[in-house]
Amino acid sequence: MGVPQAMGALRERAAFVRESLQKSQTITDNMVSILGSFDYRLSALETAMRPTQIRTHSIRKAHENIDKTLKSAEVILAQFDLTRKAEAKILKGPHEDLESYLEAIDQLRANIKFFSSNKSLKSSDGVLTQCNNLLAKAISKLEDEFRQLLKNYSKPVEPDRLFDCLPNSLRPSSGPPGQEGDSKSHAEHQKSLQAAIYTPPTLIPPRVLPLLHDLAQQMVLAGHQQQLFRIYRDTRASVLEQSIRKLGVERLSKDDVQKMPWEVLEAKIGSWIHHMRISVKLLFAGERKICDQILDGVHSLRDQCFAEVTANSVSMLLSFGEAIAKSKRSPEKLFVLLDMYEIMRELQSEIQFLFGSKACMEMRESAFSLTKRLAQTAQETFGDFEEAVEKDATKTTVFDGTVHPLTSYVINYVKFLFDYRSTLKLLFEEFDTTHPPESQLAAVTTRIVLALQNNLDGKSKQYKDPALTQLFLMNNIHYIVRSVRRSEAKDVLGDDWVQIQRRIVQQHANQYKRVSWAKILQCLTVQGAPGSGGGDSGSISRGIVKDRFKTFNAQFEEIHQRQSQWTVPDSELRESLRLAVAEVLLPAYRSFIKRFGPMIENGKNPTKYIRYRPEDLERMLNEFFEGKTWNDPKR
Repeated sequence: MGVPQAMGALRERAAFVRESLQKSQTITDNMVSILGSFDYRLSALETAMRPTQIRTHSIRKAHENIDKTLKSAEVILAQFDLTRKAEAKILKGPHEDLESYLEAIDQLRANIKFFSSNKSLKSSDGVLTQCNNLLAKAISKLEDEFRQLLKNYSKPVEPDRLFDCLPNSLRPSSGPPGQEGDSKSHAEHQKSLQAAIYTPPTLIPPRVLPLLHDLAQQMVLAGHQQQLFRIYRDTRASVLEQSIRKLGVERLSKDDVQKMPWEVLEAKIGSWIHHMRISVKLLFAGERKICDQILDGVHSLRDQCFAEVTANSVSMLLSFGEAIAKSKRSPEKLFVLLDMYEIMRELQSEIQFLFGSKACMEMRESAFSLTKRLAQTAQETFGDFEEAVEKDATKTTVFDGTVHPLTSYVINYVKFLFDYRSTLKLLFEEFDTTHPPESQLAAVTTRIVLALQNNLDGKSKQYKDPALTQLFLMNNIHYIVRSVRRSEAKDVLGDDWVQIQRRIVQQHANQYKRVSWAKILQCLTVQGAPGSGGGDSGSISRGIVKDRFKTFNAQFEEIHQRQSQWTVPDSELRESLRLAVAEVLLPAYRSFIKRFGPMIENGKNPTKYIRYRPEDLERMLNEFFEGKTWNDPKR
């Protein structure tokens, strides 16, 4: 195709495009015109429909208000219905279904709250009055139900049930109260109690406690705290006192205690210790537990209730302890005072825990005050005992020179004290924290033993025979030393004290030997005898020798008769004393017989003078200090 032809075709296409654009513009203009017409018409239509729209909106609003009113009416009607149902349950009473009754009270409270918030309603005042009256009746019935339920399930605990809650070592079957486990020492028994397990009894069945708790909560919500307090206190306090009285606890005064024979009083103290442990660890602990559960969430009332429930029982128990602490002091009371002090110290942490609230302060302080008073009385009894030992003027005389009853009593007393060693340390610390308790115990023990020794010195002067004086002191001090060495007292008094006392025993033994045998030994010597010359057997007359034998026989027989009635109770000491005498007497006698025996044996009637061979003397010496009885004893 040539250039002219191509140009012609291009012109045709350009003309076609121009024509199409012109047509499109025309269409666009026409559409704009049409749409403009529609806009005008719609505006006119909207203006015409506006009143209709306003009426439709008002109708919709009215419908919404009607719906809301209907819903409010439904709620109000529902509240009326719930009130009616609650009223039916409340009028029926709580006996058949307590849980439903409590739910009805909760519902009634909710209804009162609802109508109190909607006082604009015409009937709200009337409904509120009806609901409040109904609630008052409900709470009154609730109080009766609480009282009855608590009373029905509150019964005194029988002693056997309480004993079953104790550790085996404390149960009555294992021995009398206070004397359990005779095979153990007091200290070992106390140590075993530290790990003992106590199981508090079930005072109210566990299934009943939640019901009582719910009832109590409703009474508190109704403002009936005081009614709740009185019901709980009166019911539980009475039952607790009955439980304690069944154990045998009674209120005793100082005068009652003073009038009792010691054996009766001692038994009562042992029982009191047992009862204190049972009361605090089982009964009071059980009361605290149920009080906390029933009155959970009412802290002020809970503590006050527990305090009032236990007040009389605590007072009854402590009154006996106070009467003992204030009664006339005597040495035999020291150990029961220590037992009482010990139980109060043992229970101190439990008392602090159970009675730790402000409401229980008076009881807590009374218990701690009794502990202090018992400690003070025990400490004063130490001083009384020391003085009584030193001034003991009993006329009891031990004619055979054996251990005096006072000695055995005092030493057993001291040994028994050391069974309370840990308790005594606590006691000393009550009043003196500047000196170690161990040194205070040593000082007390030393003073008591010294008081005994001073008294024994005085008692030894009752004997007319100085040899018996020495034997008496030897026996008694030896008994003291031996007893101390075999007890814990040795740890306190020390080895030096023991060695000093043993030397004193030996001194008395030597003094006895000198006083008893010096005179008879002079019979077996010839120095200074008339006609003895230089002491040669050839220069002494037969008559002098005969006199010496006769004198020796008479003196030995008299000593034998007298001293075989005397007693040296310790076998080792007795043998050593006989041996000491034999070591002096027998060699001297053998020597004398050897020198002068032939002079007598060659004369008439030799057996009249030489009555004893050395073997006879040795046999007779073995009869000394056996405490034999003769027809005509010569002291």
